[in-house]
Amino acid sequence: MTEETITGQLEEQEFSINMGPQHPSTHGVLRMILKLKGETVEEVKPQLGYIHRGIEKMCEKLTYAQTIHLTDRLDYMSAHILNEAVCLTVENALEVEIPEHIQYIRTIMDELNRIASHQLWWSAFGMDLGALTTFFYGLRDREKILDIFEETCGARLLLSYNVPGGLMFDIHPNFQKRVKEFITYFRKKLPEYDALLTGNPILQARTKGVGMLTREQAIAYGVSGPSGRGSGFSCDVRKHQPYSAYSKVGFKEILYNEGDSFARYKVRMDEMWESMSIIEQLIDNIPEGNHAVKMKAIIKLPAGEYYQRVEAARGEFGVFVVSDGNKMPYRMKFRSPNFSNLAAINTMASGQKIADLIAIGGSLDFVIPDMDR
Repeated sequence: MTEETITGQLEEQEFSINMGPQHPSTHGVLRMILKLKGETVEEVKPQLGYIHRGIEKMCEKLTYAQTIHLTDRLDYMSAHILNEAVCLTVENALEVEIPEHIQYIRTIMDELNRIASHQLWWSAFGMDLGALTTFFYGLRDREKILDIFEETCGARLLLSYNVPGGLMFDIHPNFQKRVKEFITYFRKKLPEYDALLTGNPILQARTKGVGMLTREQAIAYGVSGPSGRGSGFSCDVRKHQPYSAYSKVGFKEILYNEGDSFARYKVRMDEMWESMSIIEQLIDNIPEGNHAVKMKAIIKLPAGEYYQRVEAARGEFGVFVVSDGNKMPYRMKFRSPNFSNLAAINTMASGQKIADLIAIGGSLDFVIPDMDR
């Protein structure tokens, strides 16, 4: 057998390999079965189930107030926002009017939560592509938000600060002062992120033109959040169906039309500026009022179906409730952005190199427990 024949056989050979479920760049127990031809990805088949906890089924045995504590175990980087989604579903079903005092605080906390999530994404994304310093910069700045959360909520990550009818308790006396100090601080630090990573020629070479997703494909797969807006898909729930205090503030929906990994990167970078703008518009204008409205000790929704969606850090998170009039939901279903976003990964990665799959996954900003509920 000649050397040319051997070489030809090797070039034609395909391999199926596992990436995960314990792989550092998937940031959780996600398994992907890759069909490779050399270093080129021909097919990606995600395999879920490694962290399935049956959360939706568990909700059928819990009261509405208790289900809130399960939602921050989904996308734990958007814990406050997901908690709010359940509360809004219950409040809208009961036609409870929430005072502006609560709406303003919820919205400020939402945007702090969004910034903290994007900071961790930026830290890990740079590290995945070899820029280890980003991890130290991002976590350094994120700690300041977590300190604010801890002082007001008593928790740093899984907040459970929202309750049906309002908030667990009012904001700490230092809350407004510390939030304004953080905004002043971070407005000076965010340009360092661009200087360190955004303009880096290696990052741009590894993300521009990599993981292409058209607007039509994003819509077809239900890719929302920054991943959808990086393909020019206008899908920001805060704009299209405002909730809490979002109708009272002005901000831009960040859209890029390139549809590549760099566009998704740029959306999140720009969104941090918009989040700071939203917070600045609200922080000095929080109306006086109580932190919660009076609710019945046992909450029962009228029989029927209810749906509420919010803009989490990774896209549209929806809560669908079927009530039979009991104190526990007959059925509770969560529409998680990570699950829908993952569905597009084969389209984005086919024909790319296996190293590009790391950049593509990082640009989607996976949180695995949100997919695998």
